[in-house]
Amino acid sequence: MTAPTPPFRDPRLPFAKRVDDLTSRLTLDEKTAFLHQFAPAVERLGIAAFRTGQEALHGVAWMGPATVFPQAVGLGATWNEDLVRRVGEAVSREARAMRARDERVGLNVWSPTVNLLRHPLWGRNEEGYSEDPKLTSAIATAYTRGLRGDDPAYWRTAPVLKHWLAHNNETARDTSSSSVRPRVLHEYDLRAFRETVEAGAVAGVMPAYNLVNGRPNHLSPHLGRHLRTWTEEDLLVCSDAGAPSNLVDSEHYFDTHEEATAAALRAGVDSFTDHGTDSSKIVARVRGALAQGLLTEADVDAAVRRQLSVRFRLGEFDPEHDPYAKESHFDTPEHRALAREAAEQAVVLLKNDGVLPLAPGTRVAVVGLLADECKLDWYSGTLLHRSTPLEGLYERFGADRVSFAEGVDRVRLRTADGTFLHVLPSDDVPDGARGAEGALDPALLAGRTDLPPLTTDATGTELALIDWGEGVLTLRAPDGRYLSVAEDGYVRASADQPGGWVVQETFRLEPHENGHLLRHTGTGRPVQVAADGVKVAADDADAEVFGLTVAERGEDAVRRVASAADVVVVIAGNDPHINGRETEDRTTLRLPGQQERLLRAARAANPATVLALASAYPYAVDAGTLPAVLWTAHGGQAAGTALARVLAGDVSPAGRLPQTWYADDADLPDLLDYDVIGGRQTYLYFEGTPLFPFGHGLSYASFGYADLAAEVGDQTVSVSFTVTNTGEVAADEVAQLYVRAEAPSVPRPRRELLAHRRLTLAPGASTRVAFEVPLSALAFWDVAHGRWRLEPGPYALLVGASSEDVRLSTTLTLDGEPAAPRPVGERGLEAADFDEQSGTQIVDRTKTAGDAVTPAAGATGQLLYRSCDFGTGVTRTTLSVAGTGTVEMALDGGAWTPALSPSAPSAGPYDYTELDGAFTAGGVHDLRIRLRGSLRLAHVGFSG
Repeated sequence: MTAPTPPFRDPRLPFAKRVDDLTSRLTLDEKTAFLHQFAPAVERLGIAAFRTGQEALHGVAWMGPATVFPQAVGLGATWNEDLVRRVGEAVSREARAMRARDERVGLNVWSPTVNLLRHPLWGRNEEGYSEDPKLTSAIATAYTRGLRGDDPAYWRTAPVLKHWLAHNNETARDTSSSSVRPRVLHEYDLRAFRETVEAGAVAGVMPAYNLVNGRPNHLSPHLGRHLRTWTEEDLLVCSDAGAPSNLVDSEHYFDTHEEATAAALRAGVDSFTDHGTDSSKIVARVRGALAQGLLTEADVDAAVRRQLSVRFRLGEFDPEHDPYAKESHFDTPEHRALAREAAEQAVVLLKNDGVLPLAPGTRVAVVGLLADECKLDWYSGTLLHRSTPLEGLYERFGADRVSFAEGVDRVRLRTADGTFLHVLPSDDVPDGARGAEGALDPALLAGRTDLPPLTTDATGTELALIDWGEGVLTLRAPDGRYLSVAEDGYVRASADQPGGWVVQETFRLEPHENGHLLRHTGTGRPVQVAADGVKVAADDADAEVFGLTVAERGEDAVRRVASAADVVVVIAGNDPHINGRETEDRTTLRLPGQQERLLRAARAANPATVLALASAYPYAVDAGTLPAVLWTAHGGQAAGTALARVLAGDVSPAGRLPQTWYADDADLPDLLDYDVIGGRQTYLYFEGTPLFPFGHGLSYASFGYADLAAEVGDQTVSVSFTVTNTGEVAADEVAQLYVRAEAPSVPRPRRELLAHRRLTLAPGASTRVAFEVPLSALAFWDVAHGRWRLEPGPYALLVGASSEDVRLSTTLTLDGEPAAPRPVGERGLEAADFDEQSGTQIVDRTKTAGDAVTPAAGATGQLLYRSCDFGTGVTRTTLSVAGTGTVEMALDGGAWTPALSPSAPSAGPYDYTELDGAFTAGGVHDLRIRLRGSLRLAHVGFSG
């Protein structure tokens, strides 16, 4: 007799019932094994192995060749949800097609990144979409919908949002804490996640490495309190790589890994990404936690159910019903065309005094360190096709009309005995790029050891020296290969590009005696010349002292070609693996010195110099003397063709800046200051003059705005206006709607994006643009009462082409909920619910939940709570504190009360005691609190 089909195999049943049935059939050991990223097969039930995680930020990454689209920040610059949805669809189709021939390719994709681009020096700026939560959620929602697919039951891929929460620094990223006040939490950091999750195409999130308010994100109470309340779908929470171990090893938040693993699981982490493919340590920790009573089987079951829910949605158990099971779309003509379309739409024209578009027959000099490069980043796939700006301009204008100078310094390195470094010829220099074979973890890709090391001879080899800023340089051999150091320590010309988790292709020239030490940055060791070849030395005592012989300065080559051209196009920017990347923040907005020198040389030789920036982040450049400036993120496989078509006018640029471009480093807040309100950060609050504002971007056409109409309904505001192409070419325009509260009771944004639309118009054509904006979008988080509140009063609606280019405006007066004073006489005060602060930081009240406030290191902290209602009167105050220090209080601008302090330091930071003191107040007043020492203040109560 045939055994009956178990319920989990029955496609007629709801997924939830099937998940419950399968979970009940698994043993505790089998369920425990599922908690690691690499879940093993359960052969007795016919369950296959499963891996969480497949990078797919702008194409399938780390698994070999795939279509490479523009970086995420470039997709954000398109302001085009339909385009980004189609990109997501193409990426997920290729993931399915690649999995059909390589089962290592995962369908639980770890993308997109919805961290807000609050600070432009963040090393991972390239991974996000925008500094604005509304634009970020719109683009992220479009991408996740494309990744998910349209089937109501089955998902093409299962997207996981990165990185929960308030994560914008690589500096000390696993030990630093983001101090996030409630208004910033709700109005800024949570919003991008919330609106994307609520759209219904998200399978989970990944917590970030950092801490928020003193508590590691992998223990975030907001996973349960907020995230999992936004959808009825089971959300899978996957840890970031190595983060579970960080809870003990670097953060020292727990004494044992059993405690840490149990706490993360109870907080809501379902899949532990740790120790690569070796699951034994995580399994042992979970078993230890179970044995110690730190976890129950029910805790394990909850996590396993959420993982299985994703696997069922991916069709793993129903291959005959999975509509995506036979997906084969890979590197199709449609995907190639889409890559070019995305790259074209991502180009932002920042300035144009009429030099663009280039006229037919123009003699173009294309110069710069990125002119003949198609750069990839850490989360790129391997290129199937490649287009550099130089190649694009050759194709568009003809090689006879285009001249080229890279602008590198051409040098030879002379040893102390008068010989020069020499690159031996090799018959084996394959064209394949690093990582072309695919690797689950490209950090494990080793450098080549099959090529001969460098040696020395009487003439040496002329090397191309590129200074990427801050003293970091690369050296390239004439055959195009970069000098690199492999694990055996020898220096070879072996790398097609700089790359890897630890970049092995960068060096520093450090002045030493009468020459320089050549120090390899990856190992920190200097280079020496040994009998068996050039290698890194054990220490400085064995280092070679090199002299630098310059055959040609890059500026000289640039001047030659620039002076003979009609127009010069300088391609400047960054290498995504150097000076600003994952693990490394930038230190300045300025271009590297070598690139600034090349730009000056080109401009001096030819005033018709166009600057085209290809970069993962904004720069502060001197645009005043340049006739035209463009920016594009690294645009993927079609970057060069796209830029050439925009320069030639085949495509009118319509990208818009997704973040503010500041004019100077002095305009930036501290990298670790996450208070966008108090620190007046991003376009929402910045009061200075930006180099280029949020939403900015020019066109080869002009557009008129007219006939603004706005009407308030029960739950929405209806806004409409007419946009007309008043230019002579067909072009896209991005119409933007902003709001500003005109009489707010608390600091509100200078203007805030409510909606946008990218539209295409022929010359002379008009269209009516209409938006329905929920009134809830105009609310703010009222810390006095811990909820959203729409404030009554006048609101300005601003319509235009950027956050600063406002063409139409009107003012609406809205009914709302009037402000009410804080009922502190009844409920007291949560310390973190302040209106304003100085010199404080928010920390964890306990290891599981709650916030407290403490003075920042070496500072006196001050907190302000407005409109506190003490009722008919209070005479006493009770303060919940831990640590040591003093607390003082004052009403309005009055005198401070006598300082209260614990009689003895508490045993630990979570051992709270109550301080009781006299405090007389009645009616409504502003309350000020002053903190000194290392005291943590959690709550203030009143009585009497």
